[in-house]
Amino acid sequence: MKLRTAYLRNFRRLVDVEIHFEEEETIFVGRNNSGKTSAATAFRLFLARQNFTVHDFSASALATLNSFGSFRESEETENLDRPSVPAIEMDLWFTLGPNTEYGVVGSLVPNLDSDLNEVGVRLSLSVEDEDKLRESYAVAFPDPGGIDSRKPLSHFLSLEENLRNHFSVHYFSLERTGEDVAESPLSPDEGRRVIESLIRVDFVDAQRNIDDEERSRSNRLSTAFADFYRKNLRQAEVSEEANRVIDENNENLTNHYQEHFRGLMEVIQNLGVPAANDRELRIVSSMSPSTALKGNTSLLYVDPRTNHELPEAYNGLGFKNLIYMAIQISHFHLQWMGTLKNRPLCQLIFIEEPEVHLHAQVQQTFIQNIWTIVRRASEEAAEEHMVPQIGITTHSSHVLEAVDFRKVRFFRRYILENGDDPQNSGFEVSKVQDLRDFRPEKESAGGEKEDQTETLRFLSRYLKLAHCDLFFADAALLVEGTTEKLLMPRMIEKSAPRLKQAFLTVLEVGGAYSHRFASLLEFLGIPYLVITDLDSVDPSENRKACRADKEGAVSSNASLAFFLGEVAVSALADLSSDQQILADGTCFVGFQKPVIPEDSSSPDRFHGRTFEEAFVYDNLQAFIDGTLDLGIEFSPDADFEETYQAVFEAVRSGSFKKTQFALDIAFSEVSWQTPTYVGDGLRWLEAAVSPDLEEGSPANA
Repeated sequence: MKLRTAYLRNFRRLVDVEIHFEEEETIFVGRNNSGKTSAATAFRLFLARQNFTVHDFSASALATLNSFGSFRESEETENLDRPSVPAIEMDLWFTLGPNTEYGVVGSLVPNLDSDLNEVGVRLSLSVEDEDKLRESYAVAFPDPGGIDSRKPLSHFLSLEENLRNHFSVHYFSLERTGEDVAESPLSPDEGRRVIESLIRVDFVDAQRNIDDEERSRSNRLSTAFADFYRKNLRQAEVSEEANRVIDENNENLTNHYQEHFRGLMEVIQNLGVPAANDRELRIVSSMSPSTALKGNTSLLYVDPRTNHELPEAYNGLGFKNLIYMAIQISHFHLQWMGTLKNRPLCQLIFIEEPEVHLHAQVQQTFIQNIWTIVRRASEEAAEEHMVPQIGITTHSSHVLEAVDFRKVRFFRRYILENGDDPQNSGFEVSKVQDLRDFRPEKESAGGEKEDQTETLRFLSRYLKLAHCDLFFADAALLVEGTTEKLLMPRMIEKSAPRLKQAFLTVLEVGGAYSHRFASLLEFLGIPYLVITDLDSVDPSENRKACRADKEGAVSSNASLAFFLGEVAVSALADLSSDQQILADGTCFVGFQKPVIPEDSSSPDRFHGRTFEEAFVYDNLQAFIDGTLDLGIEFSPDADFEETYQAVFEAVRSGSFKKTQFALDIAFSEVSWQTPTYVGDGLRWLEAAVSPDLEEGSPANA
């Protein structure tokens, strides 16, 4: 049996979300405060029976709760429906395998003769008695009449034990009836028994107390190893003879530890650290007869060349964090497999932010190494089918590199509009975008659909190769090449400084591939700016590169044709800024347009075909003066035509080095101008991710 789907309602930002779980690992990603950790916390509160607080209700649910508290029963309101008390709900759906013990799930199966492949259960934190709640609230905060000046009901429920006194978790079995779901109540005892028989959930928290304080570092891992030994491994037989051995020498017990920890230590040695020149790990006995039964141990780092032993504190935080997670996961897995009576049918282990203190290479191999630990333990226990599901919340692009694209769940923040859900309109909420459901279906401006298979293959490979942090960004910039990427920080500083407060990902994709990202970015709800080149060519000369002002010139840029449906340079030049805003206001396509250089007294307009050309035209006087260098000398007597042709040929020449040009500009002390088309795009993006977003905007940074 495996957990397949979880539905959460009215929990923090997760007003109404659906989360599908993979049979192996499921990866939760998204910007800060998007609900990733809240999803895991919901499992902790419901399944580990920890205490809810009133702050766990979503903002919209709190508003409904307070309206219930302020509602007055009177003749004036007798024809109005009294607001109901909202509940926090979690629905869990499990797949039934051929070996599922139906006796365990019998109370969830409405008809044992039916051909079911799933069972469902609902956990609902809901009010016990609405009238009693109103009475208790009225006693604590009497209503003086007239204007309601009482503290809101949510405040009452935040005090002392009020929430626990009036709310409790109720259980229901679920059955799909067509498109609807029918619920049947279970008694509290039966509900708890059913949940405990179905699933065990464990947590490796982000706050692992692996800090840099010498005092806490001195025995943190030693304690973890000792706890692991005491709870999971066969204890050494300690008798009077053993006490004598301990008093004389700890060697025998040290050998015992080495034998029993051998499997775990071999895996840890292969996690990516220590490297060949690092020290080995060794566990030795440091017991006294009075404490022998407690399994006290010390963890030492041993130099294999000199056999010199160092205490635990003498190693880095990343190594300590990695070992600690390995111990925790092994412990949880062994505890589940070792449960002899009423063992839950499946296990889910949440790992929060495993990347803490880990260098990039170890992050990339982390998931693979965790599965090595788990599968080895299952094989040694002859329980190969006892494999947990793992949920990972992360901000690491390196962790994502090792994951199948389809296993990613993207938590997206947004503001509900009226039409989406009138009851929750205006509230900040999150939705979960399942990358398994992603299908590239964007049509070009000409009505042609992209190749789904090819686009998926391209995106999957690009995201792995580029260490892409797309899933954590407030917005994306898709740029043509290296020059734009190198200069982008300076251009943002000059043209749209508020963007420095946002988390932007800059993707270097060229003119032929930026449209491949359109479907994904719109699926994720991330605003994006495309900065691409006009790339004018002459169709009458076998599409040879030409100046953008040449009559009949067309663009060879595939992205412009896809997004804007135009290839004629003259038509593209006439497009207004509004016509360059696409995808319901979430995309802006920027490209070179004709410009008049600053301080120019001539009405002649230069039209660049590449970033470098456009940069020169917008900063022409600095290049003519020699304060910026293009690698050519400008004649002070040159007219418009001569200057235009000289710049075009210089940028097109085989000796022109784009990267060197970009570095010279980046390190220059000259006050240069951002190319007009780039500045226009950056200012649009600045408005798109600005904190003062209007309701329903796609981003909420």
